[in-house]
Formats: sequence, C-alpha cells, structure tokens
Amino acid sequence: MRSATRYTYLGPEGTFTEAALRTLPEAATRELVPMVSVPAALDAVRAGEAAAALVPIENSVEGGVTATLDELATGEPLMIYREVLLPIAFALLVRPGTRLEDVKTVTGHPVAQPQVRNWLAAHLPDAVWESSASNADGARLVREGRYDAAFAGEFAAATYGLEPLVTDIHDAQNAQTRFVLAGRPARPAARTGADRTSLVVWLGDDHPGALLELLQEFAARGVNLMRIESRPTGEGMGRYCFSVDCEGHITDRRVGEALMGLKRTCPKVRFLGSYPRAGVDPDDRSGALGTVRPGTSDGDFVAAADWLARCQDGRA
Repeated sequence: MRSATRYTYLGPEGTFTEAALRTLPEAATRELVPMVSVPAALDAVRAGEAAAALVPIENSVEGGVTATLDELATGEPLMIYREVLLPIAFALLVRPGTRLEDVKTVTGHPVAQPQVRNWLAAHLPDAVWESSASNADGARLVREGRYDAAFAGEFAAATYGLEPLVTDIHDAQNAQTRFVLAGRPARPAARTGADRTSLVVWLGDDHPGALLELLQEFAARGVNLMRIESRPTGEGMGRYCFSVDCEGHITDRRVGEALMGLKRTCPKVRFLGSYPRAGVDPDDRSGALGTVRPGTSDGDFVAAADWLARCQDGRA
C-alpha cells in the first residue's frame, strides 16, 4: 500500500517540522506529504492515508504545542514511536530588495513570536505582527505580498523565492523544539534504557488533593516526571486533563506499576507510547538519565514480589 510508505508533517514545505523529519534515516525512503495543520497531519494517519506523522509537541521557550497535545488527547488513539530534537533559530525572510526600514508587517507561527519578541522590540518596534498557520506558510504569504517579512528557517528562503535579511534570530540561547512521530497503536518501541513515556490522564472529580493523588502514583514508585501540563477538556470550566511525560519505559516495573495505579484511580488514562529519548545515550552516566532511587529498580520490584509470595505461602 502506498500509505505504508507515506509520512505526513505540518507543512507547507520549508517548515522546521519538515527539517526535523528529514533528519530521520527512513525519511529518505518515504513519500513526505505536507499538511495544512497538526490535526490534518494526524488525521491522515487515523484514516490510513499515511503510516505516521511528524508534528511539534514542545518548545524549550514556549512550552507545549497545544494543537498537538489536544489532538493526541482526543479522537481515535495514536501512539508516539520516536522523537526528534531540533535547534531553532529564525531568519527574517523578505522579498528581494526589501530593507529593514521597509518592514511594517511581519508574520510567523504563534509559537515563534515568544522566541523573537525581544529582537522585534529592539529592531522593529513598530512592526505589526499577525500569526500564520506555520512559519513556512508565513514565507508563502510574504512571497504573495500579504506581509513584508516572515520569521522562518533560513532554509525556507529558496523555496519561496525570498532572501534572509537577518539570520540567527533568537531570544533564548540553545532554543529547541521537540517533534514526535505518531502512528496507529501497536507494540511500543523496544526499551533502550533512555526512554520517555507519554500519557494523558483525566481526574475523576475536582476535590482537594486530586492532582497530588495523581502525582503520588509516580513519586511513590520513584518515577521522575519530565513534563506535566493541564489542558481543558471542553466539558466546562474547571474540567481538565493532564498531559504527562515521565522518564522510563512501560516495561520498567516502576513505570508500569505507576500506570496501573493511575488506571485504578482515574476514570480515563490514554497511553501515548514509550519511546527512545532523542539525544540521550543509554550508556551515559553523566546524569542525563537521572538516578533510579533505591528500592525502585526492576530487581527491587521482583524481590518484593517474591517476598510477598513467600509470606502468602508461609515461607517468609
């Protein structure tokens, strides 16, 4: 089937998402199809029109990409199989001949604005910002004369017949965006020892300590949370679900038991996958992997289960 060799991504051509997708070795043998939005890219996978979709999920400056978080929390379930980290720096793309003093209107993806806000204030304080569907789409709109300039990747200039007037624009050093490759549910990626597990959790009711109870399922088992964000469910004010990333793999005993604890106490838990962490070596002992607390290793869980069995058999 053609869909088995097709990957979708947040388009159009020239986005950071496309740049991230092309870092994957398998991208060289896939048909890469740009889509107009994150929901469109993921819905193509749900419909069987693509094997997987690469979409942005988190930025080191702006935080979670809400369109992706919400889309993964609703609709037909999908699973994350890998992630990509991409350093982010913007260029101010303009039509040939445009000078900085000519720029009165600028555009870019909403997530880009906080990453260039200080530069804008210092160099184009009177320019009017309007958001576009993606940074590359902003470049397209500049080509069409809708705006004077767009913040996008420098690599997008040639695609849209523009010139980079200013390059290497960023308010935060070492800014990165994390992208995830999502496909239809199947067996999680194999454990590597440097893994991330993602899920969405709904609380049963709004009462004092409800969030603490959720967090304790992880804390009691020594599972480190890497990210937790609340998102409205659309069911009324005060109704939220929580998008969660934790260290470890679902086959790690501490992670598996934490997920079982959540399933027992929460009305709904959506498992989004366990997958290798980008840029982290499983053999690195410099601290990037964190520390497994005493009593929370797989061997500790096995020993405790054996002890309980002996107690139940009268052999303790």
